[in-house]
Amino acid sequence: MKLASLKGDQRDGVLVVVDQAIQYAVKVPLIARTMQAALENWDSVEENLKGIYDQLNRDEIKNGLFTIELQDLAAPLPRAYQWADASAYVNHVELVRKARGAEIPDSFWTDPLMYQGSSDQFLGATDPICLESTDWGIDFEAEIGILTDDVPMGITEKNASRHIKLLVLLNDISLRNLIPHELAKGFGFFQSKPTTSFSPVAITPDELGDAWKNNKVHLPLISHLNEKPFGKPDAGVDMTFDFARLIAHAAKSRHLSAGTIIGSGTVSNKDRSKGSSCIAEKRMLETINTGRPETPFMKFGDRIQIQMLDKNGHNLFGSIDQIVTRYDPPV
Repeated sequence: MKLASLKGDQRDGVLVVVDQAIQYAVKVPLIARTMQAALENWDSVEENLKGIYDQLNRDEIKNGLFTIELQDLAAPLPRAYQWADASAYVNHVELVRKARGAEIPDSFWTDPLMYQGSSDQFLGATDPICLESTDWGIDFEAEIGILTDDVPMGITEKNASRHIKLLVLLNDISLRNLIPHELAKGFGFFQSKPTTSFSPVAITPDELGDAWKNNKVHLPLISHLNEKPFGKPDAGVDMTFDFARLIAHAAKSRHLSAGTIIGSGTVSNKDRSKGSSCIAEKRMLETINTGRPETPFMKFGDRIQIQMLDKNGHNLFGSIDQIVTRYDPPV
């Protein structure tokens, strides 16, 4: 099943069911008005939503059917009660440390890194990345995320997977030149992690077929920077902590409300021929190989595209397709 949120007067958007090809959609106000409402009542609405989805794909719905324009879609969950991003690909963290001549602690392989990000608003797939200065070191981060229903505190890893209701792609934008000073304060990310962007649609795990196994997505995550291939690492190969493990980690000392989003962190492979999912990783590899980084961070006018194709070449989530633009703050 594929779901999305239409932009509108309400900040939480309007829930729509989307056909498999991401061409047509229909509103479902009698089932759930918003994505948040659907997630809060998932057990009672899932079957009805799936019924609409099946009818869409059989071309049985005519009333209320409309053609999708990606610019009209908000993030699948336009704002969330909680957004937690992990670093599930320890290979990526290892590269960060290696580039500055440091080893990673052994605990990084057994205890996930996770921070709580800004969730009061998210960007849609085609919304511009508006920032004040390129001096901040603008970078994209191609990731996979999950959306949960209500998760009880202390849930075990074994039972956590039942709470994975939807998956999304995301661009967890980072401002690399702000990070060192901010982390040096010892209090975590804030200014260096602006608004995150999401794929046009969210999908249920069954849409992935046999690519969804062991609570991981076993498909390449494809990034293009300024229309040039940048990376296509397989999201399942080197994922140290699967999504069930990440849920259990997040819920150790708190309940997770329905609509919680948990990100995988930058997808990364040990196989360097697969490229990277962020500029920083490519710069790290350049530093390790030649002693200095060569690839610049993003500038105004740069375009980032992120997508995932199934084994038949179908675009599963729709594409994130964004341009970096200058933001002029109010006088």
